[in-house]
Amino acid sequence: MDFNVKKFAADAGTFLSRAVQFTEEKLGQAEKTELDAHLENLLAKADSTKLWTEKVMRQTEVLLQPNPNARIEEFVYEKLDRKAPSRLNNQEQLAQYMIDAGNDFGPGTAYGNALVKCGETQRRIGGAHRELIQTAAINFLTPLRNFIEGDYKTMAMWTEEVTKSEQELRITQSEFDRQAEITRLLLEGISSTHAHHLRCLNDFVEAQMTYFAQCSQYMLDLQKQLGSFPTTFASNNNQSSLTPMQSAPLPSISAAASLPASSNSIVTSGFTELKASNGSRKARVLYDYDAANSSELSLLADEIISVYSMPGMDSDWLMGERGNQKGKVPITYLELLN
Repeated sequence: MDFNVKKFAADAGTFLSRAVQFTEEKLGQAEKTELDAHLENLLAKADSTKLWTEKVMRQTEVLLQPNPNARIEEFVYEKLDRKAPSRLNNQEQLAQYMIDAGNDFGPGTAYGNALVKCGETQRRIGGAHRELIQTAAINFLTPLRNFIEGDYKTMAMWTEEVTKSEQELRITQSEFDRQAEITRLLLEGISSTHAHHLRCLNDFVEAQMTYFAQCSQYMLDLQKQLGSFPTTFASNNNQSSLTPMQSAPLPSISAAASLPASSNSIVTSGFTELKASNGSRKARVLYDYDAANSSELSLLADEIISVYSMPGMDSDWLMGERGNQKGKVPITYLELLN
């Protein structure tokens, strides 16, 4: 709350002089006085605030720390006024496994390097989640817990005093009015409590926005890093020194399986004849192919194009023509026509 409860209670007597004077005049004549409707509404509002504050606080703790055993351990350490031992969260644990695996496979390999990059990103996300937990605990959970364990208990204490005083009204009417007025002043502070909790809730939402923005940025960075890797890596045995452009792209497994067993030898012999004659022939495209750069020609399955070889070209590529368009095409995507 935004005011000092004890000071408020101590200064409340200055507001009660008229009520006490009226009570003294009527002492011995007054009948049992029930709480007025406004005070009853304030009591109900305080109880409702306590109930929903506890629910929001518990569910926030579940959101920030889903592991119930970890929450219990943190609660015990908090009650013992001791710092809980530091442990890796789920993202940091995953990051450690990925980095260890990448180092084991070899950071010089494509898969090992990708694992290390992913692990580093997961570690940053884990750090962002740890910052979210700390920020939410300080700016959101702590004020709510202080209200439950401090301000509301003070309100409940004064409410209990009001109840006791009401039972002894005929001999302690003055004390009853004093306690009731103090309780009223305290309960009217619930509006300030709601405003404070609203600010705390805004801080919590802002912390979440920062967390998700960090996660989004980290994943965008990771996507860019992974996008820089070639889609097809050379074998680690005999082809480790070849660049992606020195290897002809291969059709998919399912497409290759649909070819007749004899087609490979037919196509190979046809390409040999074509290169020997250095002439132009028609060829049917077996599979769709997207050009990797401007020097290549994109292909559509079943279309017919003209192909020919050129001196100095890679043995796995031919020059293809379609109208005014020309460019390199992979041999494995073509079937020469007689």
